[in-house]
Amino acid sequence: MPPEPPRSSAADGSCYRIVVESAEQAAELIRDKFGQSAEVLSVRSVPRPGWTRLVAKPRLEVVIKVPAAPAPPAPDDEPRDVEPLPRPTTPPFAGTEAGPTRHLRLAELLRRTGFSELFLARLGAIQGRGNLEDEPLHQALVHVGDALRRHAASRPARPLPARAAFFGPAGAGRSTALCKWVAAQVCRRRLRGRVVKVEFDRPNPTDQLAVFCEALGVPFDHYPVTLGPAAADGFTGLDLPAISTRSPAENANLARFFGAEGIKGRVLVLNAAYDPAVLRDAYAAGRDLGATHLVFTHLDELTQWGKLWDYLLTDQLEPLFLSTGPSLTGDCEDDVYGALQRRTLPGFTPAAAEPPAPRAPERGFVAACVR
Repeated sequence: MPPEPPRSSAADGSCYRIVVESAEQAAELIRDKFGQSAEVLSVRSVPRPGWTRLVAKPRLEVVIKVPAAPAPPAPDDEPRDVEPLPRPTTPPFAGTEAGPTRHLRLAELLRRTGFSELFLARLGAIQGRGNLEDEPLHQALVHVGDALRRHAASRPARPLPARAAFFGPAGAGRSTALCKWVAAQVCRRRLRGRVVKVEFDRPNPTDQLAVFCEALGVPFDHYPVTLGPAAADGFTGLDLPAISTRSPAENANLARFFGAEGIKGRVLVLNAAYDPAVLRDAYAAGRDLGATHLVFTHLDELTQWGKLWDYLLTDQLEPLFLSTGPSLTGDCEDDVYGALQRRTLPGFTPAAAEPPAPRAPERGFVAACVR
């Protein structure tokens, strides 16, 4: 745990990050250590490390600016994290010249919360304003959130066809994602359907999927079977073997299957906890196979969600849902854009503006399912 800086070291315009147990503790620490003039720049939740996140609530990370050097603090034996933030030296993402800074800049704050340089470059094209670095930080965050909200609302709805294949690399959670989708079709939309397991030349163990389908009363078949079009009030979910991210030739059987059976709904399932380079390769492999929709899994293992924006600003694949846990009937975020905004934009609240245009109900996935 980093040591707390003495009051005498808090230079004019310095920024600090503190990690505390509650908002009340943060207010007490800021008042006692930094004085009434300290300005709160951002607040976000920080998950506990390891298994302790299952039994303890998240802590709060607070970024503050000290406008003037206060007097030395009174002794305090209670352990808290206080870490000085370095003054950023990188230029703002809007393309203007970097000048002297007295507080944490917008681009630097976004980088610290997981946003990539690719996102910052694309944001300059969609936000439709001047240099956000010239605005107060809290206002700039609101403008960024509003720009992302408008971008999400402007995307045309692309419903997932009733006959949909779930595929992705090994370890992505393909079968679990399919279970969540099937549960929504049966429990919420009251549809009837079936699930088909496909293997080709690769093993595709799906014992959990078979048991789940039996519990829901959904027929479970092994390919080859006659697929045919799904009924008007039904669905067909296809569980496919893992794809290769290194050799496109190894995915030839899967590509032929999509073409021969006329599968239009192709859901690419990716593990959000993958290394960024691995994630990009898997996304490219899915695009080569004609993916139409996108599911991110293992969000419960990811502390910074900012890198996911890179895949939502391309307008290539329609985000279906985010899987935030191992449950087969829940642990989902249907509002993908809203969930990412809450997790990646510290203190963001939508500006008082017109609500986003309503989306077609078939576009998304509803996480709640009556057991």
